[in-house]
Amino acid sequence: MLALVAAGRRIDARALARALPDLLVLTGRLLRDPRVPRRWKLALAALAAYLAFPLDLVPDFIPVAGQLDDVILIALVLRGLVRATGPDLLRELAPPSALMWLGRGAPAGAPAAPRSAPRTPPNPDRAP
Repeated sequence: MLALVAAGRRIDARALARALPDLLVLTGRLLRDPRVPRRWKLALAALAAYLAFPLDLVPDFIPVAGQLDDVILIALVLRGLVRATGPDLLRELAPPSALMWLGRGAPAGAPAAPRSAPRTPPNPDRAP
């Protein structure tokens, strides 16, 4: 969060600070849910321990690379978890703000946000 504030992204830092408790709730629910395979529970617990431990594989004071190793590990574990359990379980267990932070949008059953049509560049050969 401090890196986001230092980069001038206070809104993103505030959103993360608000989502962090919900992400912790989601982690606890995933660890207790019997539908989550044991190896993914172990991976999630190991990830939480790694993120809480002050020493990293790549120290955080190294710009970009220090945070990149954390982001890559989080993405790999979440991707594996979703593949093993399906996205519906994640939507079922996650509080809405955690889903928004994870980039999954609204919870299951909510209408999807409308997508705008892709813009095509104007063709200079065609007359208007």
